[in-house]
Amino acid sequence: MYLISPNQKQYKANLHCHSTLSDGKKTPEELKEMYRAHGYQILAITDHEVPKSHTDMTEDDFLMLTGYECYIRDNPTGTYDLYGQEVHLNLFARDPRNETMICPHEPYIKYIKPEDRPRLICAGSARPREYTREYIAEYLKTARENGYLVSYNHPVWSMENEEDILAQDGYFSLEIVNYSAFLLNHLENNGALYDKMLRSGKRIFCHAADDNHNKFPEDHPECDSFGGFTMILAEDLSYDSVIHAMEKGEMYASMGPVFNEITFDGENLHIECSPARHIFAYTGSKSPRHLHTLPGEEVTSADFVIDPRATYVRVAVVDAEGRMACTRGFFRDELNQ
Repeated sequence: MYLISPNQKQYKANLHCHSTLSDGKKTPEELKEMYRAHGYQILAITDHEVPKSHTDMTEDDFLMLTGYECYIRDNPTGTYDLYGQEVHLNLFARDPRNETMICPHEPYIKYIKPEDRPRLICAGSARPREYTREYIAEYLKTARENGYLVSYNHPVWSMENEEDILAQDGYFSLEIVNYSAFLLNHLENNGALYDKMLRSGKRIFCHAADDNHNKFPEDHPECDSFGGFTMILAEDLSYDSVIHAMEKGEMYASMGPVFNEITFDGENLHIECSPARHIFAYTGSKSPRHLHTLPGEEVTSADFVIDPRATYVRVAVVDAEGRMACTRGFFRDELNQ
């Protein structure tokens, strides 16, 4: 069976982005044109606590997804603390016109102008947010019930304990790469955490994103755009098709490489990709199947025999520049269909 078919369309997306509506330096219109010029077809502008539809900017060759980023911090005022724990979530709307604000509370909604607040469509409790497992679970439930897919963002930057992350259900995808945070800490490539989630039985997908604020120009080494993206394998570039593909996990994360084909027959895994130095098949074991090349050499395919005890398979490739791409985890019951 195909895990990635060569006949599937692949659309390049940035699913985490900030504009002048919150703390970004580019307008929504500038962001759209910037990403279109770099070969993207999909952009989600996810401003901090600003649920905003940008569907009026959608065109036949470029899709704007509706969403926003919310956060819950480990202090009663909700203010930023360099050493404080917090959780950040991206909410992607199934309906492109959905601008519902989940659990609004000061000072989290500081980017909403006072004159605009009476017109907000709100859902959930407006009580002070609490950095507790119980409150986060309530927030996730409310967001899902009000038409959002919820992703878990930049776990390293957020400084959450792994046991707290693993205790939550309701995320559809993990931001396995957050490029802006990766530039800061060179740690925000969260394959180890993702495997722990899969080993615990969580049916969660993975994606990569920029989380760009564009404080620096494109030719600056700290430019936070175009470093993490998601390839979405949708039937077409319509809103419903793209959201459906995301919800089904028909996507993969990348910082550069691409997958052309992956097949699995229950035992043999075949991978075809862009030129790579390393190819891995993670299965939840101590020793993933792997193929490494000598310096200066590259490969574009690999074949592995997968242990029948493996409960899942996910594939990762690393190119000559150290940039990784990785699929979601495919569980045995999916692979045996």
